[in-house]
Amino acid sequence: MSGSNFVDYVKIFCRSGKGGAGSRHLRREKFVAKGGPDGGDGGRGGHIILRGNRNTWTLLHLKYQRHVFAGNGEPGGKQTSTGANGRDVYIDVPPGTVAKDGETGEVLFEITHDKEERILVHGGKGGLGNVHFKSATNQTPRYAQPGEPGKEMTVILELKVLADVGLVGFPNAGKSTLLSVVSAAKPEIANYPFTTLVPNLGIVKYRDFRSFVMADIPGIIEGAHQGKGLGLRFLRHIERNSILLFMVPADSDDIHKEYKVLLNELRQYNPELLDKKRLLAITKADLIDDELQAEIEQDLPDIPRVFISSVTQKGIAELKDMIWKELDS
Repeated sequence: MSGSNFVDYVKIFCRSGKGGAGSRHLRREKFVAKGGPDGGDGGRGGHIILRGNRNTWTLLHLKYQRHVFAGNGEPGGKQTSTGANGRDVYIDVPPGTVAKDGETGEVLFEITHDKEERILVHGGKGGLGNVHFKSATNQTPRYAQPGEPGKEMTVILELKVLADVGLVGFPNAGKSTLLSVVSAAKPEIANYPFTTLVPNLGIVKYRDFRSFVMADIPGIIEGAHQGKGLGLRFLRHIERNSILLFMVPADSDDIHKEYKVLLNELRQYNPELLDKKRLLAITKADLIDDELQAEIEQDLPDIPRVFISSVTQKGIAELKDMIWKELDS
């Protein structure tokens, strides 16, 4: 995923179709000079519908399509014929896309599955034809309902990456390097902060042809929940991960303190994130010897943990086992 073609936030203006007017037609045939009303109903205005599509992984296709209009319903006709419905417009989005009201910020719904369909903006109802208004005292009504107008709405679409394991850590914690080692993903890797500017996904192969999806989330810094660094832009991607794998380098001044800072940022952003399963990987373990590793282990959080090195492959198999055990449970 390159920075130029990964888009996870768009704002679009939607307008559904207006309903067709009901017909005021009166029956007129060769041997029926003064027939009763036979006006049909108008057709429904077109809906705007969000549809999950697992073959899309970004909202890029909506970046330059800021206006979405559905078709109008056709008016009713004679012989109680109903007008055609307006053309529905389908917007394909990746699973994990959240739709919000652009004015209030209220969450409308979320698309979580492939081919799942939810109506984003309803089309106007078609008007009733005059055939519905006849009665014993009004046998030839010459009026019918107009169709309902379409609805206009500004909508925000936000993508939250769906993955089994989300990598959580400060910049340069080794998240991208780990993903490149355990999967076929090719994230950008360099020795400076915020190398990763978009979430990267990789499929990690496990034993007996099993696999799981791992997401490299751009680095968090202290104050991220307030928008510092890459802040709120990518914290939301962590919400859709089953397991959070915290990554702290072995050469950090205080591993436990870094873990607590990361945990606090997640708590400040969304306390529900603390309900997720948590694992800890101490990265760059090739920089320390066994004696120092034993010393570090005495002051680590009480969660499943492993020392790894993406360079020497130390602990990688053990890490996969630990992740699969948690996923399987």
